[in-house]
Amino acid sequence: MKKIILIALAAFAVSCQNVEENKDATFKASIANVEDGTEVYLAKLGEQGRPEPMDTVVVKDGSFEMKLPKVDFQTLNIISLKNVGGNVIFINENEALSATLYKDSLRSAKIEGGKENQLFQDYISQIQSSSKKMNEMVQTYQKENPDLMQNPDLIAKIRAEQQKMQDADAKKREELVENNPNSLVSILVLSDMINSKSISTSKANTLFNGLTKEVQETHIGSTISKILKSASATAIGSKAPEFSAPTPSGEQLALKDALGKVTILDFWASWCKPCRIENPNVVKLYAKYHDKGLNILGVSLDKNTQKDKWLKAIEDDGLTWQHVSNLQYWQGPIAKLYNVKSIPATFILDENGVIIAKDLRGAALEAKIAELLP
Repeated sequence: MKKIILIALAAFAVSCQNVEENKDATFKASIANVEDGTEVYLAKLGEQGRPEPMDTVVVKDGSFEMKLPKVDFQTLNIISLKNVGGNVIFINENEALSATLYKDSLRSAKIEGGKENQLFQDYISQIQSSSKKMNEMVQTYQKENPDLMQNPDLIAKIRAEQQKMQDADAKKREELVENNPNSLVSILVLSDMINSKSISTSKANTLFNGLTKEVQETHIGSTISKILKSASATAIGSKAPEFSAPTPSGEQLALKDALGKVTILDFWASWCKPCRIENPNVVKLYAKYHDKGLNILGVSLDKNTQKDKWLKAIEDDGLTWQHVSNLQYWQGPIAKLYNVKSIPATFILDENGVIIAKDLRGAALEAKIAELLP
């Protein structure tokens, strides 16, 4: 299922169509250093996350004005300018809006007017602030520790700090959704959380069910509903979906035949740098707990032209456990079955194949295995 895009949208061709105008709602904007006559395009985010053209105006004396169509419920809209990179995203909520645009950075636009747009602007600011703090923290460690990648303990410390930041950010997002059940912004935030795996399926279901019918029935809401139904199949407490796939030697291996007392289902690939960085930790974990009943089944997302790289990575990284792959990249049936959208991704199974934890790495993964195999 395609990921819903919130921040970045592809360029699109625009044509005009008749829409019902809301006499009270306009989008007025000023923009410097743009020639008079430059075309400005208005679109709304439609099916499959694609922009649907709605109107075209031109810049005059460093500004433009667009009449917004009347909507029954909030819609996500996009403004772009001919031969100007980027776009402006806003919510049409039948309110007059004014904006200051910057030619060199349309996404830095300052928009005023409307409760939903203010909420949307606040959310974007939160994302930018969190990302900046995270990057600054990592950069500080890298500057002070040139040999960072050779220091597993320090990497674990950084990951712990990153997790702490991510948890605090996730809490703010959850509160936003809970406090704004009738806002389009809430379904956008929930979508981001699901895609970034910063929320459990059960919590996501709870938040989704707390939204109004109008929000749930938007296109994005309908997409999220389908994602949550799919995710429930691999939620903690569910029986891991059964599969079989080719091993490096070409034989078929079924999940049920790879189970141990505890099993880590590890989605990775030879081209995935975070996976390769994590592998030494998993190797140590396997050596320490295999005799106690820990099995690992690696599921590679390598391409059909990369079997040699897959096999070399297994040998180079010392991955002595069992491996399978259909060599179909992200289109692999096992990745789709488990709704894997990013790697590394892990599922921890008990001896009966029931999922008891997921998406743990580093110290968190070792702590969980130590708990299960004392």
